[in-house]
Amino acid sequence: MLEAARLIKRGTIYRLGMVLEAGIPLFGARHVSLTIPGGPTGGPFGKHQLHYNDEMFSGEIGQVGSQFDGLGHIAIKVGNDIRYYNGFTQAQVGGPYGLQKLGIHNVKPFFTRGILLDVLSYKGGDRLPIGYVVTMDDVMQTLRRQGIHEPGEGDVVLFRTGHIKLWKKDNVEFNKGEPGPGATVAKWLVEKKIACVGGDSWATEAVPGEDQDRPFECHAIWMTTNGIYNIENQYLEDLAQDKVYEFAWSFTPLPLKGATGSPGNSVAIA
Repeated sequence: MLEAARLIKRGTIYRLGMVLEAGIPLFGARHVSLTIPGGPTGGPFGKHQLHYNDEMFSGEIGQVGSQFDGLGHIAIKVGNDIRYYNGFTQAQVGGPYGLQKLGIHNVKPFFTRGILLDVLSYKGGDRLPIGYVVTMDDVMQTLRRQGIHEPGEGDVVLFRTGHIKLWKKDNVEFNKGEPGPGATVAKWLVEKKIACVGGDSWATEAVPGEDQDRPFECHAIWMTTNGIYNIENQYLEDLAQDKVYEFAWSFTPLPLKGATGSPGNSVAIA
């Protein structure tokens, strides 16, 4: 935390979360809906005729928009059992009204060193093509170009690919697939003992990926096997424009008991 604080030079705050609203690209049949019940919802009160508004939200709040994946979000089949992080079984984790284990309410607030890997600027173009696998050479060349040290224990590493430029402009193309790191880079980040990985796409990894028989392999490597969190659909354009490659990164997951994830409005402070 103290190392992260020393990265704050100007006091500039960058909001990395996208606006959560109807019409955003969503995976599968997920949905987002917000309604103001009444107009206004209640009142009046007192001589000054005070009124108030509420909102009613419907949606998969932890897995839509800019989102933070908890460790109860991803599992893999091992033998005859579905297994989550720490070897928990489906019977131990699952629950119709919230996860019994690995719920997002267990995750403490983050304040740590953040690293932007602006792979798009290194490779050039408007955005990396769908399916492009970010290699270790891409990572090392990007770090060298940006003049920053490799990630270390407890850091968050964010990948800029330009994919977010499709957001609400071409949702079909946005959801079709995405560029991002592959398994080799994912395992390297595990070796670096980072706390969280993220990017400007909906999965923070190449889709369809290197092996179509092993979809979302980075998810399994990061979350299920190693307990590394994943924050998706982050807006990294302002950081890239200002060439801010190291910063203090802060995020507090919504302590919703038993949830699989949290809305992901993280901030970078430089």
